[in-house]
Amino acid sequence: MADLIPGDNVTEAVVQNIEAGRKHDLPVSQLLNIAKALRVPPIFLLAPIARPLAALDVANLSPSFDGMTVVEFDAWISGEREGAYRWATADERHERIELQAMRELHAQLRERRRLATRREIEHTTDASASASDASRTTKDNISEVEQRIAQLRSYLVSVGWDLAEPETF
Repeated sequence: MADLIPGDNVTEAVVQNIEAGRKHDLPVSQLLNIAKALRVPPIFLLAPIARPLAALDVANLSPSFDGMTVVEFDAWISGEREGAYRWATADERHERIELQAMRELHAQLRERRRLATRREIEHTTDASASASDASRTTKDNISEVEQRIAQLRSYLVSVGWDLAEPETF
């Protein structure tokens, strides 16, 4: 695995120590590098995702994590609205809402690309009436997605986000 990770952040010795249980604390950079090399989200290395209702069992966490289940931890760490973490201030709540809007914007941009590809395929295939109807539906869906993208962009820009690169955001 160490060969899959460029640089010297995760060496063969580090991997051996993790596998042997001799390494209990892992810097975030090593965790992320290992997750990327394994092609899994970092949460898969932090908690037993296959057992979502199990209690979280990660060494050296504060008592505030006591009683948190794996699914609650996953929701919290990924910023889900219904995660176990509760906002302490209005500013924190606004930041979480902005993060959710950014995630939705990213999903809507992917959906627009998917629909554009579908529309291109529809134009190059059968020109029958049913294809024409499908093309109209796809066109309507693209219009709805573009409207939502515009709303999300407007909101994020109004709260100070820099969305200067239009292809990305």
